Amino acid sequence: MSSANESLIDAGNTAWVLTSSAFVLLMTPGLAFFYGGLVKEQNVLNTMMMSLISMGVVSISWMLLGFSLAFGDGGGQIVGDFDYFGMQGMLDMEGGVWPGTGLPPLVFAVFQMTFAVIGCAIISGSIVERMHFGAFTVFITLWSLVVYAPIAHWIWGPGGWIEELGAKDFAGGAVVHESTAVSALTLAWLLGPRSERSEEPAHNVAFVILGGSLLWFGWSGFNGGSALAADSTAALALINSYQAAAACLVTWMLVERFVRKRWSAIGAVTGAVVGLVIITPAAGFVSTIGAFAMGIIGALMVYPFFQFTSRIDDSLDTFPCHGISGFFGTMLTGCFAMEGGLFYGGGFKLLLAQFVASMAVAAYAAFMSTLIFLFIKFVMRTRVHKDWEDAGLDELVHGESAYVHSPTKSYSSPTKSTHANQESDSSTSESEASTSNV
Repeated sequence: MSSANESLIDAGNTAWVLTSSAFVLLMTPGLAFFYGGLVKEQNVLNTMMMSLISMGVVSISWMLLGFSLAFGDGGGQIVGDFDYFGMQGMLDMEGGVWPGTGLPPLVFAVFQMTFAVIGCAIISGSIVERMHFGAFTVFITLWSLVVYAPIAHWIWGPGGWIEELGAKDFAGGAVVHESTAVSALTLAWLLGPRSERSEEPAHNVAFVILGGSLLWFGWSGFNGGSALAADSTAALALINSYQAAAACLVTWMLVERFVRKRWSAIGAVTGAVVGLVIITPAAGFVSTIGAFAMGIIGALMVYPFFQFTSRIDDSLDTFPCHGISGFFGTMLTGCFAMEGGLFYGGGFKLLLAQFVASMAVAAYAAFMSTLIFLFIKFVMRTRVHKDWEDAGLDELVHGESAYVHSPTKSYSSPTKSTHANQESDSSTSESEASTSNV
């Protein structure tokens, strides 16, 4: 890169987005702890590994093709192109910066990569304790390319049709949270419920608190970094994120105290995460008092959805946490946005655009996730054998245990013949599990 190009780079903005990239990447291990604390003790590693593998395979798929499909400007309103395949041409862009920013193109690319990574990890929350690790890995690799990348192009890419429609999504309420939650729910439905769908308490609440705290910390970069500059918009997004999370946490705890007569630690963490999801599409568009109000309203609107027991086994309530919250956040953006919002005299135009964006993202994510799953099911096993579910997946899949005295020792491990017979049995068990959801 020439010295002339270097002079166009804004060092302060670049430093902030680089830092934000690290923050957002840390959210994925945070999610691993959050999910890991909620599952049974003998499935901790398997659950956490589903987040870790996302950091591996999605980083690669994004570098090779995902970024180009999301942000290439030669493909029109639906998807990008192949101009940035393998990050080619990223060092030779005019001015040495990504268009509309003072950032080196590779900084912009790696920041966006971290969103794709955690998006794929979020999906695992609906299918933990029963999906084959290999099948999940293939699913998120394909999903990052044929679901996430096009949706990112619609809303954030050059000439995307939802952006042209006028919808607002500051940091990924629809792009990340709604798309992943709908895909997760679709996957849970197609995969079928766990063999024993128990209501056991979280095995490690400390993990849940640690994971939720890391998520909150990382959201500083998720929302604050989405300003793509170290400026007043980043400051607004940051304080709005904190206020919405705090308001939602406190409201959630008060509701739980009133309904269940307890001050739940998991409830507090869940409330904070819900508040952060709700403010994500609005973080840089609403006032701080608006963000505070969105946190309170969001808690009251989303909490009832956590109380429903659906026939679809959404193991860790991924859909209400990210899908319902993301939808309400997107719609509330249409109300509270200082430019064009319903409460600021903008009428219903923005609110309608927000609704269309949400429905389009949900429909596309559900349809394409179904196709991806059916393809994978055709070529490989997607669900573990019932004996494996009962015994726990940590030692059987990974050959390791999260704890020295793992409860898996007390189970009779499946025999080698059971392992060998999984392929022949899997199609039957998957068919029965799917039928039970109809």
